[in-house]
Formats: sequence, C-alpha cells, structure tokens
Amino acid sequence: MIEQYVWDLQEIDESQVAVVGGKGAHLGELSRIEGIGVPGGFCVTTDAFRRIVAEAPSLGDRLDQLSRVNPDDRKAIGTLSAQIRQTIEGTAIPGDLAAAITRALARFGERAAYAVRSSATAEDLPTASFAGQQDTYLNVVGPTAILRHISRCWASLFTERAVTYRRQNGVDHRTVQMAVVVQRMVFPHAAGILFTADPVTGNRKVATVDAGFGLGEALVSGLVNPDVFQVRGGEVIARTIAAKQRAVHALPAGGTREVVIDSQRQEQPALTDAQAVELVQLGRRIEAHFGRPQDIEWCLADDGFQIVQSRPITTLFPLPEAGDQENHVYVSVGHGQMMTDPMKPLGYSMWQLTAMVPMHEAAGRLFVDVTRRLASPASRAGLLDVLGRGDPLIRDALETVLDREDFVPSLPDAGPGGPPAGGAPADPIETDPALVTELIERSRASIAALERDIRTKTGPALFDFLLEAFEEHKRVLSDPLSMQAIMAGMEATWWLNDNLQEWLGEKNAADTLTLSAPDNVTSEMGLALLDVADVIRPQPEVVAFLKDVADDGFLDELAKLAGGTEARDAIEAYLDRYGMRCVGEIDITRPRWRERPTTLVPVILDNVRNFEPGAAARHFEQGRQKAQQKEQDVLARLRTLPDGDRKAGEAKRMIDRVRTFIGYREYPKYGIVSRYFLYKQALLEEAGRLVRAGVLAEQEDVFYLTFQEFHDVARSHEVDHRLIQQRKDAFRSYHALTPPRVLTSDGEALTGAYRRDDVPAGALAGLPVSAGTVEGRARVVLDMAEADLEAGDILVTTFTDPSWSPLFVGIKGLVTEVGGLMTHGAVIAREYGLPAVVGVEQATRLIRDGQRIRVHGTDGYVEILP
Repeated sequence: MIEQYVWDLQEIDESQVAVVGGKGAHLGELSRIEGIGVPGGFCVTTDAFRRIVAEAPSLGDRLDQLSRVNPDDRKAIGTLSAQIRQTIEGTAIPGDLAAAITRALARFGERAAYAVRSSATAEDLPTASFAGQQDTYLNVVGPTAILRHISRCWASLFTERAVTYRRQNGVDHRTVQMAVVVQRMVFPHAAGILFTADPVTGNRKVATVDAGFGLGEALVSGLVNPDVFQVRGGEVIARTIAAKQRAVHALPAGGTREVVIDSQRQEQPALTDAQAVELVQLGRRIEAHFGRPQDIEWCLADDGFQIVQSRPITTLFPLPEAGDQENHVYVSVGHGQMMTDPMKPLGYSMWQLTAMVPMHEAAGRLFVDVTRRLASPASRAGLLDVLGRGDPLIRDALETVLDREDFVPSLPDAGPGGPPAGGAPADPIETDPALVTELIERSRASIAALERDIRTKTGPALFDFLLEAFEEHKRVLSDPLSMQAIMAGMEATWWLNDNLQEWLGEKNAADTLTLSAPDNVTSEMGLALLDVADVIRPQPEVVAFLKDVADDGFLDELAKLAGGTEARDAIEAYLDRYGMRCVGEIDITRPRWRERPTTLVPVILDNVRNFEPGAAARHFEQGRQKAQQKEQDVLARLRTLPDGDRKAGEAKRMIDRVRTFIGYREYPKYGIVSRYFLYKQALLEEAGRLVRAGVLAEQEDVFYLTFQEFHDVARSHEVDHRLIQQRKDAFRSYHALTPPRVLTSDGEALTGAYRRDDVPAGALAGLPVSAGTVEGRARVVLDMAEADLEAGDILVTTFTDPSWSPLFVGIKGLVTEVGGLMTHGAVIAREYGLPAVVGVEQATRLIRDGQRIRVHGTDGYVEILP
C-alpha cells in the first residue's frame, strides 16, 4: 500500500489528475516533453490526503456545514474554513505515510532544498485555472520541515479564498482532493511568467514574457514591476525594462528573504532578447503539446531554463475552427441579435442550420466570417456601412484590423465572398400597408402548416422532417418581399435622420416620427401585458396570490380564487400569442414563457402597481398623436426653407414610408421564435422517449448535443454520457468569457472605440438610438425575472432582446452594454419614446443600482449624477 502514496513526476501524465491533482499532472506531462527542463521530484497523491481526512472524523461534519452555508456569508465561511485547516494541520501523518515520503526524499537528496506545492484536483483545468487558490512553500529543507509543509498544503485546500472560488465555479468541496508536489529547488538568476498568447489582446501569435531577478515570488506577489518582452515570429517586437529594486532570494538554511538590488543593476534587463526568444520557443513547444495557450512559470539557472508550472490561460476567448492557416476576421452574431450569453450546443447548431449565412461557433457564441467581404474594396464599403450604421464599435474594430495592411489581403473585385452583409440592394416597393398584411399572413400560414405537419413525426423521421422544415424556415426569411419591406423601413429612417439634420439641424427626428407605428408585434407585446394587468388589478385575492407565486403550475391554482378564472384566461391568452418568447430566445434551449410563466409575474405586478386602467390604449394613442404632431411640425418648418415644398414633399413620402414598414422590422424575429417553439416541443417529446427507453438520464441532456448528434442518438439509441458532462462543464465556464464584437484568427479580440470628442468628462459614451434626455434612478437588472421597477426608473442592463419589451412600458429611459441602431431594444425604445443609449461598455459595472443618472438619448452618452 506504500507505493500509492508517492509517485515520481516521471511516472505521471495528464490523465492522472484524480491521483496527483492538476499541477502534478501538468508537471508530469511537462517532464515528458523533449527539450523541456523540469526540476526533479515526486508527488504525494490524493490517497494520502484521503488517509488524513479519515484520521479526523470531525472533518465530515464541518464539510457538511460548509456545503450548506450561504455563499455570501463570509464570516461563516471564514470560521468554518479556519476550523478545517486547524484540524488537518493538527492531524499527525501516519508512520507508513511519513516513511514513504521520507524514502522519496532520500532518492532526490534528503538534505537538499525543495519547493512544496499544493496540487488540487480542481486546479489548472482547461475551464478554470484556480491559480493561487492553494499554497506553495519555497526552499524547504529537511524531512521534518517538508512533512510539516505538506500538511499545510493539504490544509490550504480550505483557505477562505479557495472555498469561495470553488463556490463561484460550481465545484463541490467534497469532490476536490489535494495532492502535494515536492520538487528540487531551483536557485535562479531570473524568473517569471511566460504567456504564450498576449493576455491583454488575446493575440495567439504574440507571446509575453514577464521577468525579474531571483525567485519568481517577487513578481507573483507584486513586490516589483517586471521587465516585459513581447515576442512574435522569433523576434522581440517590444520591451519594457522596469526598475527592479527588490528580489526574493533563498536562504542557505531554508526559507526566503527579500533583498535590495544593487542600484547599478536595477535597470538592467533580467533577460537578453536572445534568452526571451529562446524561452518563447520552449513555450511554443509546451503549447503545442497541450493544444492550447499556456501560462508558464519559469526559472533561469546556470544550466538553462527550468519550467516549474504550466497551466491553460482560461481567460482567452477561444477561436472558431477555420480548417486552414489563412487569416480570418469574424463578427459577433450575438451583438446583432442582442444575446451575448453562451448558447448550448443544440441551440447554436440549430441557429446555424436555420441561418442565412454560414456561422462559426466559439465558446457557445456564433460568428460570421467577413474576411472575403473585407478583402474586396467594393464589398468592403457596403459591409462597413451596414455594420457601422447598426453598431459603430463593430465598424471601428474592423477598420482597426484593416489598418494593418498585411492582415486582410486586398482583392481586385468582390471575389467569391458574395454580396455585402444584408444582401444586394433591395428594389424599391410601393408604400402600401397591404404588403405588410400579406407578409404577416404568409408567415402565419407557414407556421400553421409546420404545427400541423410536425405532430405526427417521431424518431429519425422527426429529424428528417426538421431538416426540410429548416429549408422552409430559410425560404420564409429570404422572401424578397420581406427583405424589401425591412429595408424600406430602415432606409426611410436613415433618410429622415440624415436629411432632417441637414435641413433643420435636428438629430434623430425619426425617433418621434415612428412612435406607435402599426404592426410592431414586439411593442404590442409590451402593451398587451398592461391589458393583462387591467384584468388582475381589481382582484385583491389574485394580486396577493401572485406576490407569493414560485411554482410554474400557478395558473391551475388561480381558478380557485375570486376573479381567478378571468385572470388565468387573460394570462393564457397572452401566452397563446407570446408564450414562445423568452430572454435569449435565439437559443432554442432557453425556457420559454409558456414553459416558465412565473417569469412574467413580477412584470404583471409592476404593471398592476404602476399603471391605471386603460394604460395600453392611452400609451399607444399618445405616441400616435406625438408622431402626428411631429410630422406637422417638421413639414411646416421645411416649407419655410428654400425649395421647401419639394423638401416637405419628399419628407412626407418618407414619413409615410417609415410608418408603413418600420413596425414589420420586428415580425420576422417573431416568426423565427414561433417556429423554434414548435421545433423545441417536438424535440423534447423525442428526448422524453429516449429517457423512458433508458438512453438518456434526463430530457435536457439533449441540449448539450448538437442537432446532428441528437439525430444520431435517435437512430442508434446510444449516447456518450461523458461528452454530455464535458459539454455541461464547458458551458458553465463560458459564462465567464465576454465575447468580442470582432475576433481575428490570431485570437485578437477587438471591441472598438467611439473616438468622439463631444462626450463630457466622466460621462459614459454610447450610441444614441432614441432621442431625448431623461434623469432618474438607475435600476441595474441582469435578470428580467428579478426586475423590480418603479415608474420613472431607468433600466440599465447588458442587452435587451424582444422579451424585455414588457418592461419598457414602465421605465423612463434605457442604457445597455450591447446594441445598435436597428436592434430590437433600440426599435422598441423609439416606439415607446424612451431616451436610450446602447453600446455603453461595462455599463452594468460602472453604474450602481440606485444611482441617479442622466441619459442623453440624442447625443449618445450617460452622466452619473452626484
């Protein structure tokens, strides 16, 4: 039994994380890479840790308490974790275990100096590095001291910061074990950290070396600023040499101390350029072995570089798979769809199958490759214009890439990339409301046929049917008349804004002219929930019941209350029309309102509290009258100008055109999610059959399979349960990654900049999408279901897709981190007359809930008021 407690590093590979922890497995794997120097040593395995836990029965009770404690109760966590550490450190190491460790020391030199380093099983993983969460001890000399520091490493599994970090990453304390790495100490001239990808920009071709004198502890602890070398293509492309006033050195008898660097040496580089390039070459070899960018701790001693740690860089946004070595430029789909959260595999694969252009997945987000369109001057101009009108930050990010002339080669013509984004220019159509009515009827007929035909399909036949349905889905989306109607509304908006600013000096005049435009299914959805509130408001029993609702089966209970039947019927009617919607609705796996109606209850109660009966009709009529008054005002002012009758005539035609078509802009998305809900219901029924057949553990496991993988499971009745678990773990980790607006194949993540000089100092710049200025209380809301809004509040959130529209009727202004001029939140803000600024970077972090802010919806910035 002795051998199970101690393994030499040379015996270990990456598959043995459960035995030697993340750090131990990485070091063992590193020691196998040809040409990579790793200090010799051994690993005290997790079996030893379990042995110690078994020696202290009281630990079980304390771990139970720790798992039940509120994650926000830092005092309780601190107390319990301290008690656990004291128990572990106070438990004597059994004789046979101590003897196994001592024998291992004898092989490497009993009186030599060692580094004693924690290696937890939830450490240095691809999805979470857990860096610095447990302890490392340097220059430990003698068996007694080493045994004592091994106990300290075991105990460090339960430092307060390690416990908190595991809670944040969804890791159960009981599932984590601790191994300990014991390595021969290196006494370096210099040490530091190598990132094989630029940790700031994400560029995979630029490596960054941080270097200082002595042990790396001086850098890690922040004692000194490091020298920084940037290396690309085998040469140093940038260097910053710091004044390194201190270093950490090892003491002969054990331990370390801080020393002052001689003044003449402080500004000398810790590495030569040649050494930095050599180190990066070693790093590239390590990166290639592990298959992803690495964060590497290194030492430089007399015998060259030694690698003492390598872990994946978990903060980098992954790259879409390109299948070639060419340069690529990708634009985020989520920023256009107002949904930047990660999607599950079934969700993104179905969006890919129903999208009009090829899309590429990375970290659960989708991107469009625009490289070929950027390469041709003709298509480039159209692409930049369309994307820039929607989101200037995307245009700026793309122009930043284009400024590097060597990244996107210029083609003589449009090449094989096809027309610019948005398709070829649409032929003009008549300004006829009957066209919109016809388009809506076409969509309804297509959805009704899908609902009728999908009912009888099961098993593999269902998937074959769906593949045909996806073609019909795309046919509806690409209907030329539909595209013409959408473009007519958008182009009329742009025409009015551009020309009325030129002629009258008025910014964003179309915002008022489009108030209460007809046929806008998304704005109607928000107003319809006011009508639901009107039914509920006179029923005190129903209102009281709804305040305590937690179960999605509450609709069945309503009928038992006075007025409950009418309330239930009103909610059911609303769900019949809008129940296919939800936050993040482009991901088919997200729960729809029909599946989780409790989501709507807080909004209904806000409407009951904040509005009087008949608010929906009044709101719509007030908007219509404001638009009519604005039209009369604009036309009257234009007629006073030179050539005024012509200008007024053109403006009148464009006003009629924008009011005819701008509402339809929202309908195709409504049609998409209507179809998606029918797809989902059929797929969940199929998943239920697979659960009953014992193939799947639970229905929602299919969310972690792509559509094709789900199809294969339906045919074979075989599923890879490990793959599903890996996908669940990966999906959880993707939430920590922020998708960039633009991503290059080098890994560079670009967010763009506004480059404006008209924003007051201290104000937050954004994109003006709905005119007006408003001041009020900011309510920072990250989850629609947790919204608690009062009349006059200003909503501050990450993004708003159509499902947020019911909240818009009760607020005074809108600020979002993501959005563009024609995205859904902007369209509905204009429809409701809400001053709105979108694309405000980090708005939900920079604006605190409850602060007073002023939203400048005409000029595009937000002021935080004292």
